[in-house]
Amino acid sequence: MVKSSSLVRPVAVTKVPGRYLAHQESLPKLPVPPLQQTCERYLRALEPIVEEEDLQHTRQLLEEFQTGGVGERLQKSLERKARKTDNWLSDWWLQVAYLDYRMPVIVHSSPGVVLPRMEFNDRQGQMRFAAKLISGVLDFKTMIDNETLPVEHLGGQKLCMNQYYRVLSSCRIPGLKSDTVVNYSQDRRAPTHVTVVHNFQFFVLDVYNSDGTPLTVDQIYIQLEKIWNSSLQTNKEPIGILTTQDRNTWGKAYNNLIKDRVNKESVRAIQKSICTVCLDAPMPRASDDMYRSRAAVQMLHGGGSRWNSGNRWFDKTIQFIIGEDGSCGLIYEHAPAEGPPIVKLIDHVVEYMGTSEMVRTPMVPLPMPKKLRFNITPEIKKDIEDAKQSLNILVHDLDVRVIVFPHFGKNVPKSHKMSPDAFIQVALQLAYYRMYKVCCATYESASLRMFRLGRTDTIRSATIDSAAFAKAMDSPTVQNMEKVNLLEKAVKAHRAYTDMAIRGQAIDRHLLGLKLTAIEDLTSLPDIFMDTSYAKAQHYNLSTSQVPAKTDCVMCFGPVVPDGYGVCYNPMDEHINFAVSAFNSCAETDASRLAQSLEQALVDIRDLLDQTPKAKL
Repeated sequence: MVKSSSLVRPVAVTKVPGRYLAHQESLPKLPVPPLQQTCERYLRALEPIVEEEDLQHTRQLLEEFQTGGVGERLQKSLERKARKTDNWLSDWWLQVAYLDYRMPVIVHSSPGVVLPRMEFNDRQGQMRFAAKLISGVLDFKTMIDNETLPVEHLGGQKLCMNQYYRVLSSCRIPGLKSDTVVNYSQDRRAPTHVTVVHNFQFFVLDVYNSDGTPLTVDQIYIQLEKIWNSSLQTNKEPIGILTTQDRNTWGKAYNNLIKDRVNKESVRAIQKSICTVCLDAPMPRASDDMYRSRAAVQMLHGGGSRWNSGNRWFDKTIQFIIGEDGSCGLIYEHAPAEGPPIVKLIDHVVEYMGTSEMVRTPMVPLPMPKKLRFNITPEIKKDIEDAKQSLNILVHDLDVRVIVFPHFGKNVPKSHKMSPDAFIQVALQLAYYRMYKVCCATYESASLRMFRLGRTDTIRSATIDSAAFAKAMDSPTVQNMEKVNLLEKAVKAHRAYTDMAIRGQAIDRHLLGLKLTAIEDLTSLPDIFMDTSYAKAQHYNLSTSQVPAKTDCVMCFGPVVPDGYGVCYNPMDEHINFAVSAFNSCAETDASRLAQSLEQALVDIRDLLDQTPKAKL
């Protein structure tokens, strides 16, 4: 693979004002799919996951919805909105999927990323790594500020770059009923500091000189050392733990916290910072095969109130986490962006760190980084204690297994001319079917970035074809040749659904748009949205995402339903990194079992392909 030098050093160092805007305006708008098409595709998607009786009932409701005038009215209203706005979905999606969601952001919403374990295991190594990492982030930020970020493409189409402009210098702010997201990067005085947190204590680290040039790695390291040495006490109140609460509780505690002027200024400094860097204490010791799984929970929630959960501000869009023991990664608040832009930032920073050396710089005395003060009233102290209790329950409930599947990677599916993503998704359907003898509603996120301000739609991986393959795979009466045919059909069906989704022709966001239009325009919700089938279709026992990266990392997130799984994967050339999550409180789910079942399914499918001679053409 040829390394693109533009990733390490921006090609155009000069600012290209207006380039980003011109690019965005050249992108097409998200279409509203035809109503009949969505209704037909919705029925097909329901077939493998609902009972025949329910399906018949839904068929009737859809018929009435289409012919009775209600569907047509809502469709016209949605098409009007599409004409009048840049993207008919994006504001709604931000609100419904994120800002109105009242569960804690940790586990339920914010994904974590585990990076390969680093060689260091002392504070010098930790701080040297942190200094290089901050420098890499600033290098990436330069491309954003100068509008020289290379435009990405998918299948020859230019992609929307908006999310890159949303992830730095931004933060979520809790509310009593709904949250907001603020971005400070376009302020007249854009932020020039990073928040560093160590032993639950927050600091403002200015990372630019007065002339606007970034500090060198060496200078950042010296500043980090000052921070470390002035935060040695380990008995400080973990103020950041408040951000782990459900959003309504945190919203109340937040209003209470910022009544005090000192607290308000400290919180504002965290919110405005470019990003947060968490210098963590070592995590609990783990065997080598459990190390990645233990690191995943460190990234997702910090391990609980006794460990590093207080060493975070979970509302911050990007928090890099660097443990004294070499564990590192990040967690990001999901509202402003999806995984790919975050992974692109990681790839850039990792590549940058591989090339940057610490340069001895002239010793210009730098001011002491400012420690952020918090006045803790008895009421705030009680809020912190409540947050600790709720957090520890959630921490004990989450089970995460990170596995490196060693047998093959993208190479095997590609050698059989199959999409690696479709291959993995079909294997996951087989793994689930083997465990439960049923198919379930499965969510895989598809990027809508071919369109202006595009976010995601759903690839429904449980298809009629994947169900037929899963049922046939272990049947002794089905010949191998037939199994291979069914596998190929299932893989093609997944590929076709993916293409449909990225072109804005999937069903889920369209149905959501119709439902939200009904809430705004009608006195009552149409029956199709009150239907058992709709509830079942929205109950994703499998919530999945492929997040490919150049870096040998893996993203992880919690299940989206109490009796479900979260499955994220990064297919490399010759191995696959998987993260599987489940809740311990659900007796039916087991992350280790699904991970093992998935490994077995992948191996069995490969063996099936190897043992079945290709039909002679």
